[in-house]
Amino acid sequence: MESFDIEIYKTKTEVIRQTVEQVKKDFTMFGMDIDFTGNTEMAYGEMFMQLAMHVSHLLEIDPHRLSALLYQVDLGENKIMESTELHPEWSLSEVITELIIHRELKKVLIRNYYKNNPDKL
Repeated sequence: MESFDIEIYKTKTEVIRQTVEQVKKDFTMFGMDIDFTGNTEMAYGEMFMQLAMHVSHLLEIDPHRLSALLYQVDLGENKIMESTELHPEWSLSEVITELIIHRELKKVLIRNYYKNNPDKL
């Protein structure tokens, strides 16, 4: 869905842990709890199921809060529309959920890159 493959990061324990923490941080700001068992092999599935439930609920009940969450995550409407067109077989909540996970992972990777390469700032 994104221009990079998240599959290679699904086995990197520290990246997974940091991504889960980033997701939890952003969702907690909007009163939504995300639970994580600590099993990094199941982290993507756990996150996807929980986020999809929250996103679906917000789409139906509180689209303004969803917009605020997407702003916090830094996920634009154009990206959502583009991905929806590319994946008509997915529901809107599935598309948004996938994009949230990708964006949160990107935040972690960018943060780690600049942390490890301060001369690149």
